Amino acid sequence: MAITVTMPALGESVTEGEIGEWLVKEGQRVERDQPLVSILTDKADTEIPSPEGGVVTNLRVQAGDTVAVGAALCDIDPAGQATVSAPAAAPAASEPEPAEAAAAPAAPPSVRKLAREHDVDLGQVRGTGEGGRITRDDVLKAAEGPAPRAPEPRPAVTPPPRPAAPAGGATAMKFDSGAFRVPPYQPKPGDEVIPFSRRRRIIADHMVYSKLTSPHVVTFAETDIHRTSLLRDQHKNAAKKEGINLTFLAFVAAATCRALREHRVMNSRVLDGEFALIKEINLGIAVETEEGLVVPVIRHADELSVRGLARAIGDLAEKARTGNLVPDDLAGKTFTISNPGRKGNLVGGAIISQPNVGILRMGEIKKRVVVVEHEGADTMAIHPVMFMALSYDHRVVDGVVANSFLYRIHELLEAGDFAI
Repeated sequence: MAITVTMPALGESVTEGEIGEWLVKEGQRVERDQPLVSILTDKADTEIPSPEGGVVTNLRVQAGDTVAVGAALCDIDPAGQATVSAPAAAPAASEPEPAEAAAAPAAPPSVRKLAREHDVDLGQVRGTGEGGRITRDDVLKAAEGPAPRAPEPRPAVTPPPRPAAPAGGATAMKFDSGAFRVPPYQPKPGDEVIPFSRRRRIIADHMVYSKLTSPHVVTFAETDIHRTSLLRDQHKNAAKKEGINLTFLAFVAAATCRALREHRVMNSRVLDGEFALIKEINLGIAVETEEGLVVPVIRHADELSVRGLARAIGDLAEKARTGNLVPDDLAGKTFTISNPGRKGNLVGGAIISQPNVGILRMGEIKKRVVVVEHEGADTMAIHPVMFMALSYDHRVVDGVVANSFLYRIHELLEAGDFAI
């Protein structure tokens, strides 16, 4: 009896997904756990494995279709007889093979995902890896393509008013530009038009939605992290031997978790005419990758030590940069931290990652002259100092609470009050 493969739940907030590409054909024999199809969601891209060995008898949906969780994807007959062979691997030769043979070139999931982000046809890519496998470098080289195309002349048109922001909060706002219109784009020699990748479009839509939905307010703190730096220096070599990079981000995450327990409104979500105080503290950590920014989540972050947070941050960052995140890695965050890294400049206010009500952005850490008290007298010293910026949703977070929350993080970092 044939079995029907259905669209699984790919995360607690994922209700549907787009069919990326079929990795098998009708009439093809597949093995148990063999990837059947790639599913694209706003969280991550995932391959669905076959639950049983057998022959694919019917592909019920097409590439590009959007399907809901529980919808039928394909049928597999465990007792069926194969009528077609598996798609051939991508050839190492420079001449492209026929379209059918090139439908599923030898490329791991992370490479196929990178190709989709850069709109690269893997069937036209020559693999330089072992056995003709297509590598990330092959995809990136193909993405560069020939010389940049000159932008096509575009007629001067008046853009229509922007639509209302999608529902998702109590105060979803309508935006009308009124009489204002931006001037039409007139291409000039040397200009280059770059289409949005799928991830860039998702990021852009999210950022616009967040700014239209949440009235952002930003407050800043300047923090002397001398004591935290000394504590880190005491433990970083031992942590390194365990494969843990004991970064300042881990200490900021630990301080944030403690402050969130004491200021519960910062760990909330706006609903329709009310808001929910979330019990779990699931910390989103913004990570920059070649394909754009992603925010993997450390669940129950408040239950981890600084060392545990450092390990979790390192593991998630590695999964993000190698394209191995799954939808659940990106779902359920209740508060977000953004760390621009060594080239982050002084400070900056980040856009809130919805549906959170706050995001903390770290600034650069730089040695500065500070005034400290020594034996009852003020004196000058050179200490590492970091600026931080808290963006918060003024619909539910008042300035008093936001300032108290940020001050608590500042206080913990200045005291170096952490259990490693």
